[in-house]
Amino acid sequence: MTSVEDRARLVLGNWKMHGSLAENTALLAALRAADPASHCEIGVCVPFPYLAQAASALDGSTVSWGAQDISAHAKGAYTGEVSGAMLNEFGCRWALAGHSERRTLHGETDQLVADKARAALDAGLTPVVCVGESLADREGGNTLGVIERQLEPVLALGADALARLVLAYEPVWAIGTGRTATPEQAQEVHGAIRVALQGLGVGQVRVLYGGSVKAANAATLFAMPDIDGALVGGASLVAEEFLRIAAA
Repeated sequence: MTSVEDRARLVLGNWKMHGSLAENTALLAALRAADPASHCEIGVCVPFPYLAQAASALDGSTVSWGAQDISAHAKGAYTGEVSGAMLNEFGCRWALAGHSERRTLHGETDQLVADKARAALDAGLTPVVCVGESLADREGGNTLGVIERQLEPVLALGADALARLVLAYEPVWAIGTGRTATPEQAQEVHGAIRVALQGLGVGQVRVLYGGSVKAANAATLFAMPDIDGALVGGASLVAEEFLRIAAA
């Protein structure tokens, strides 16, 4: 069994479809200047058009960068898709897979999410695989069942693959709504995920929490034994707020 002290803390920002060259310049400069590595590992997942800007601004710093999605295919006639090899050329470390907005708006299945995670690993990237239940699922008492279903094809990748990825629990009802799972609610799900990971011998895999994370609630979330950091949405667009979350 691993303790939280054995797992390096990680805070990732997900800019979603926000940003401009001018806005990004100031934000990236502030992150680079802060050198937040003394608090935890930190990175940003930016829209595809801004990967070159992020790479240029953050190269040589302690802040890593990545993409918000990845194709399950290595190459081919897949218009609009971006492969892991392409992301690698921009120095990406991370690739999100299965964010709830991709699942909901683009119909991504649990198996496709696992395939994207595999594609990221094959390209030398670290996939951040997102899972989470809807409000109806939670109110119906189906939270853990939904998480188990979403994780099943990911866990089927095997221990060697799992040891090289990151998981993120993001309750859909708490993303961008201002509602946040209580630390106890989040810990219940994180604890169940940890048990599943330990059963496969990979209890050291980091599991992040996402869903309206702010500086005001970060410390209480991070105090939970199975929460290893955060996947931060809107708050990652404000350097001071994002850095305060990392400092928590």
